[in-house]
Amino acid sequence: MKSRLITLLFIPLFVFAQQWVQAQIPQVPSQIEFADLIVRITPQAQREIQLDVDALYRNPTYFKIKQDRVNLFMPIVERELRKQGVPDDLKYLVIQESGLISDAVSTSNAVGFWQFKQGTAEEVGLRVDNQVDERKSIISSTRGAALYLKKHNNALDNWMTALVSYQMGLGGAKAYFGNQFAGKKSIEVDRNTHWYFKKYLAHKIAYQNQIGVFASSTQRLAEVQVQGPVTMAALAKRYGVSEDHLKEYNKWAANGKIPSGTFTLFYIKEGSLPVEPAIFKTEEKPTQNKASQSVTAKSSPTYKQANSFPRISGNTTKSSQPNQITVNDLEGVQAPKTMSPSKFADEIGMKEKKFRKLNDLPADERVEIGNYYYTEKKKTSAEVETHVVQPGESLWSISQKYGIRLAALKSKNRIRRDSELKAGMVLNLRETRKRGEEIPVVPVVNTPTPPRTVVAQSEPIQQETPQVQPNNQPSLKNQSEKIYHTVSQGETLFAISRKYGITVDELKQWNNIGSQNIITIGQKLVILRP
Repeated sequence: MKSRLITLLFIPLFVFAQQWVQAQIPQVPSQIEFADLIVRITPQAQREIQLDVDALYRNPTYFKIKQDRVNLFMPIVERELRKQGVPDDLKYLVIQESGLISDAVSTSNAVGFWQFKQGTAEEVGLRVDNQVDERKSIISSTRGAALYLKKHNNALDNWMTALVSYQMGLGGAKAYFGNQFAGKKSIEVDRNTHWYFKKYLAHKIAYQNQIGVFASSTQRLAEVQVQGPVTMAALAKRYGVSEDHLKEYNKWAANGKIPSGTFTLFYIKEGSLPVEPAIFKTEEKPTQNKASQSVTAKSSPTYKQANSFPRISGNTTKSSQPNQITVNDLEGVQAPKTMSPSKFADEIGMKEKKFRKLNDLPADERVEIGNYYYTEKKKTSAEVETHVVQPGESLWSISQKYGIRLAALKSKNRIRRDSELKAGMVLNLRETRKRGEEIPVVPVVNTPTPPRTVVAQSEPIQQETPQVQPNNQPSLKNQSEKIYHTVSQGETLFAISRKYGITVDELKQWNNIGSQNIITIGQKLVILRP
């Protein structure tokens, strides 16, 4: 009797769910906008697409689960497409490709949110190795997909054919479509239209009115920048979630471990949460004390140093090549050696004048090995509020570190020359300092920087002949004063030797530096002065 009663209660609920789904199913219109196109759909194509829309709504439970997943990741997809200048409508393609399952794998071994094969992933700057698979990162994979789609649209001059090329490749799309749609702003979808585009239209119609409508929760995806190497267990304690939770939402990290470098970590929070990097946010404005502008770091949590900048992502194994990495979410490259800006600009396929302008490089400045340079315009403000000036930094080096234009940095702080900088100064990176407001100064604590090995390039104008000295010490320096120099990011043996008025060979001999010229950031070098 009890079992029969439960069955009788279940039937109305099932019928109600079916009726709810039926009422919710959107109908395929005869005309729809897509990207910059007007798409007219013939009655036969309408019926064909409607079958796919109906199929997406057929299982109410599955649809609700998928709807929540769409709403969880879609704000990030929209943001990354917007950054690359790709139409917002292309966001529905990620639903079609993977259902927003991070580790989805196709029968052809395409992986991740946007279903990249390894070769194609590496072409668009994604890192795929035994430590990191960025195809499973919603940020990196969306950026890669956006670059891929934008490149194909530039060649095909039509977003519909560019979208189909995502399935068949650029060569396949050119062979299939020819030039019939190039430059067109209106197209007709009929029974002969490529199935992949009709499948896309079904997903767009099915989900365009569901984004932002949460089926079962108000969860939001939090993003934080973390510095590796670090384990998921340690990060779980830091963010108050379980280790399994972090592994579930960060499948891009192989074996649940974050390797060396800076990465974006994802985890779920309940309630309203802005979907943007949350680390380094300040909780209060710095209070000005006119009696004393020098304050302690402990009493000023706002002045937290952002040590993870510049933020590098993409295919770091090819960082010296264009279109492989981003620096602070901007297209950039890393200098493989010290050279002139004209030579470097030529190597990356850019005019020297434009390269100098994008990087605020003065005429006499050289490109230094290991430094990151931008290949698109820097921003007018940084992601973090402030920067505490460190010894040896310049306005230019700070502007490059955060991807902020040099003129904007100077303007925000009403400071014009490097000679006005002082270690401990708290520079504004977002808000413009009020007129007459003094720049606060905090004590600078020399925190150890994790060593990162770089190859130091020495490029003296004239070739120097190594001088062999007994016991690796120059005989004329026996009575010299010994001082120490701490290697900073981007410094070379040649730059350091020029700073102290010594030769590269002397510097190498005093510090037992081999023929590979390897030094590390944070390394203390001995300098001998008479």
